[in-house]
Amino acid sequence: SHTSTESVSSGNVCFVLSSPLTSASPAASWLKYHPPGIFDVGFRVKNIELVIARATTAGAKILKPIEEDLTAGVFCKRAKIAGWGDLSHTLVERMGENSLLRASAKLPLFTLIDHVVLNVESGDLSSAVSWYQKILGFDPQQNFDIQTEKSALRSQVMVHAEGGVQFPINEPASANSQVQEFLSANRGPGIQHMALQTTDIVGVVTDLRSRGLPFLPVPPTYYSELQQRQNYVPADWQAIAASEVLADWQEDTPAAMLLQIFTQPIFAEPTFFFEIIERRFTFVDNKKVQAGGFGAGNFRALFEAIEREQMKRGSLT
Repeated sequence: SHTSTESVSSGNVCFVLSSPLTSASPAASWLKYHPPGIFDVGFRVKNIELVIARATTAGAKILKPIEEDLTAGVFCKRAKIAGWGDLSHTLVERMGENSLLRASAKLPLFTLIDHVVLNVESGDLSSAVSWYQKILGFDPQQNFDIQTEKSALRSQVMVHAEGGVQFPINEPASANSQVQEFLSANRGPGIQHMALQTTDIVGVVTDLRSRGLPFLPVPPTYYSELQQRQNYVPADWQAIAASEVLADWQEDTPAAMLLQIFTQPIFAEPTFFFEIIERRFTFVDNKKVQAGGFGAGNFRALFEAIEREQMKRGSLT
């Protein structure tokens, strides 16, 4: 084999990690042009034939036609299409026991992939949005135009009606934007970050910090400003602030908090990083209300946190 591959999982999160053994490896050709990062985002589908037929009709490039395999009682169909830029998308239809949900006495750190964010070149946002609409059936939902005194970005959140997969797409709206810094370092469009959902963000962040994973710092002023709009104080407010986790909520359902934190870039260059996210819920008239989408306050605070790191790197003045 030309590639060494390992897979690791937590809850419904599965990573396939590849490293080239020879120059003939697909991983080697990727790494010739790009720094380490995500080169394939897989989507689980209900009917792979239907998805491939739609994608083909809409002009998608099929990299691998549908293949079938049976492993440990799980019947799988897989195919691969070319995505935006050098990205690819593996499509998986799985029948039988979900092999990712292995019986375990211990609750996993992460339950699922909440969203994956794609950065595209300036001026490409609308064509990337229509590509994912046409080829894979995503719909545009929330959009953000974030601007500070120093830099700006535009973002369109794409959501799939079948299963609610969230796939935000960003483009730079200023020459020194953090999205532009990513595009330059990545040498083209690519996955900026992946958000892993948890049910205990404070516990997970404490655990990961103790293992040496660095997160983006948040200034104490963020929490004093946040407390001014507080009409609700969660029991673990002190712990949230001490963990430097960002918090957002809708005024009418403040207990359904959206909690987020970014890691520092994982590799040597300022490209790919992880986000940890917790979507709390509350009950209104006996109906469960969970934090959905993306809070504008958090979106801006995360943007500003990355700006501060850019200033430290000297890529933003």
